[in-house]
Amino acid sequence: MLRLAKYLKPFIPMLLLAILLLFIQANSDLSLPDYLSNIVNYGIQQGGVVNAVPQAVRQSEMSKLVLFMNQAEQMTVINDYSLVDKNSPDYASYLKQYPDLANEPVFVLKKLNQAEIDQLNPITGKAILTVSGVEQLQSNPSGAAASKVFSFDLSKLPAGTNLFALFSKLPAAQRMQITAGTDQKFKALGGSALNQAAAAPIKAEYTALGMDATKLQSDYILHTGLLMLLLSLVSGACTIAVGFLSAKIAAGLSRDLRKSVFKKVESFSSTEFDKFSTASLITRSTNDITQIQMVMIIMVRMVFYAPIMGVGGVIRAIGKSSSMWWIIAVAVIVLLGMIGIIFAISLPKFKIIQKLIDRLNLVTRENLSGMMVIRAFNMQNFEEKRFDKANQDLTDVNLFVNRVMVVMMPGMMIIMNGVTLLIIWVGAHQVAQSAIQVGDMMAFMQYAVQIVFSFMMMSFMFILLPRASVSADRIAEVLDTPLTILDPEKQKRFKNRDSGTVEFRNVSFRYPGAEEDVLHDINFTAKPGQTTALIGATGSGKSTLVNLIPRFYDVTGGSILVNNTDIRTVSQHDLRERIGYVPQKSSLFSGTIESNLHYADENASEETVAEAANIAQATEFISAMPEGFDTEISQGGVNVSGGQKQRLSIARALVKKAPIYIFDDSFSALDFKTDAALRRALKEKTAASTLLIVTQRVSTIKNAEQIVVLDEGRIAGRGTHNELMKSCETYREIALSQLSKEELA
Repeated sequence: MLRLAKYLKPFIPMLLLAILLLFIQANSDLSLPDYLSNIVNYGIQQGGVVNAVPQAVRQSEMSKLVLFMNQAEQMTVINDYSLVDKNSPDYASYLKQYPDLANEPVFVLKKLNQAEIDQLNPITGKAILTVSGVEQLQSNPSGAAASKVFSFDLSKLPAGTNLFALFSKLPAAQRMQITAGTDQKFKALGGSALNQAAAAPIKAEYTALGMDATKLQSDYILHTGLLMLLLSLVSGACTIAVGFLSAKIAAGLSRDLRKSVFKKVESFSSTEFDKFSTASLITRSTNDITQIQMVMIIMVRMVFYAPIMGVGGVIRAIGKSSSMWWIIAVAVIVLLGMIGIIFAISLPKFKIIQKLIDRLNLVTRENLSGMMVIRAFNMQNFEEKRFDKANQDLTDVNLFVNRVMVVMMPGMMIIMNGVTLLIIWVGAHQVAQSAIQVGDMMAFMQYAVQIVFSFMMMSFMFILLPRASVSADRIAEVLDTPLTILDPEKQKRFKNRDSGTVEFRNVSFRYPGAEEDVLHDINFTAKPGQTTALIGATGSGKSTLVNLIPRFYDVTGGSILVNNTDIRTVSQHDLRERIGYVPQKSSLFSGTIESNLHYADENASEETVAEAANIAQATEFISAMPEGFDTEISQGGVNVSGGQKQRLSIARALVKKAPIYIFDDSFSALDFKTDAALRRALKEKTAASTLLIVTQRVSTIKNAEQIVVLDEGRIAGRGTHNELMKSCETYREIALSQLSKEELA
């Protein structure tokens, strides 16, 4: 995948925006369990009372609270509260909030930040719980044994003794000594437990003030619920935005990769095409790039989101209950072990799958392109078996991988359910011991599920990435293939652009990887205004020789010159711009006859196109078609005959009006009458051009100014027809095998 990373550069801004949105989404999702915990802890259990710091306290109650504070604590509390009475400027508004203000003054909490609240919590919490305990003892004399919480036995006091009046008369030091036993108990409770214990007395105080305690609870739950809803909406919006961005990035990347692969393949020479089959190149341009596109969508969505959720979930879960961290550790270890096993089994199979897809495409392509041959030889059953074999092999490997991967989901569910049960079991004991609150246990449970789920998302990436990595390597293999035929850094220009002298000077050629040359020491010159014919037995190297002129291959020895300029010193575009080429296997493109002829020169006039068709002897059958030049050509030209296809290919080359024409056995599908008429028209209309004709027919080249006879890659003879009949045994054998002596005379 890293080999294709440079293609992501145009999408970096979108990728960064997606990561930012994922951070926002993850933080929103991680905040939800916290708010749920608050609803359970504060909204339900504590009736909407969040801290052990009451918002308002009656003056009589405050006088009791300060009894159980030292001097510094008393100063802190008095400074953080304002006394409101009938003479206060905001008396009317406070009276609506606290109706009991009509009976006595009220201490109202000033606006404090969270740090100041946290500092005040243990002071007021301890005092509130102490006052509550004293009130319980005073109202229930039979429970006086519980007075052992204090430093002396309260049961010895006379019945009806006002304990608060008694405590107020004691010196501060003695009062602190009496309540010293309660300090250890309050410290053992911890902050959250202290707040929870103080909630009931605070609610009782609010009721005494005339406040609606039920409304306080419902308001807190409603407010927190609305925040959760808002966070859910933010998370949903981020999910949609990231989905859109990931799809855009993936689609753009696949578009650029297809474009780059297509452009690279277009620059391949025949040497590079020998390394990759057509079926493999099609698979790489379609299936492999689709694999990368699919993984990129998931990767943008999960690769960044899952680690944020995992790390954030661990931090927040430990913050809720540090004593249960081992549960998450066990779950993650088991999960990673399962993922590792699945990964080890599946990875080797992904490489096999892509090769089997290549094989299936190859069989399908051969079957479709060779359908007529298959039917002619009644080989339908054989081809069906061959296709079934390729199809079944691919199916078997896919089924194996899917069976392995199918284990993952139930495995994940078992782990998540096991983690949930373990948290409930351990957490219930801790709740009973007041170590944590119920809401914190529920939040820890949700964080644990989020952590496991984030690892599950990463596990899917571990499964998908290897297959995408295989596809990426296959694409990179095409993109990184070094080109054997390149334009020179310093390009020359042809001296005479209207002329096309072609000279082979000591040319030898060997196919890449071959042990021997297929062409040996070839020397001849093809001049403008002349026809140079190449003839020889099958496999003698005729097509190979002419394919060296447009640099489909490069010579391995010697040089080819056009107008005394080595073709390797000019650009490929400039060279091929001067050549009208008709391949051995005629190839037409889907479109119309006119669009196929314009392929050589899109700016060619109608007169030029009509003249080229006329020279190629194609006018007659084109005119016979209902739509003439606008007649549609099917893919590959299957709706025209072989001879018609050859004539259209010749006409396409002639539209170019090039100084050099190469006809690679381009008259083989023509009857003798059409062949003769076409050669006469060529001679007349292309008198200034250099014609190189590869053929098997002696009749086609009898009147050529120069005939080059090839035999096993070497020149066996060179001259006119009459000269070769006298001097070249190879040519004479070919000629006599086709024509009688009278016809050759």
